[in-house]
Amino acid sequence: MKKKKVEFSSHTGNLAPMRKFVRKFLDAYPFSEKERTFMVLGVDEACTNIIRHAYHLRDDQLISLSLEGLRHCIRMRLRDYGKQTKRHRMQGRAHDLIKPGGLGMHLIRHAFDKVDYILRARGTELVMTKKLEI
Repeated sequence: MKKKKVEFSSHTGNLAPMRKFVRKFLDAYPFSEKERTFMVLGVDEACTNIIRHAYHLRDDQLISLSLEGLRHCIRMRLRDYGKQTKRHRMQGRAHDLIKPGGLGMHLIRHAFDKVDYILRARGTELVMTKKLEI
């Protein structure tokens, strides 16, 4: 099992190095370039949602990202300590509704096979799992 972890502040300037960290981790696994790109974008979208909704654009709050390579899947755990969003609000908007925002949840669910939200005593843990085709 391969594990990597990175912690960073909720400043948007940290998103590019985070994406590079995720891509480098994923390069060791037999995913297509398209799958890798979707997963990197999915994690980026989740971080953006944390910054926007859990931390209300504060740029000095902690975000923790753990990456695990397991026998049959990779798992990414994204943890924040901010304001929780109710589960029913984490659905995303309808695809055909023309307006900005709300499609990030669809991207995250498209990029990963399983997406779980765990409400903690303080904050939220987002667990994203992608199966390995072996």
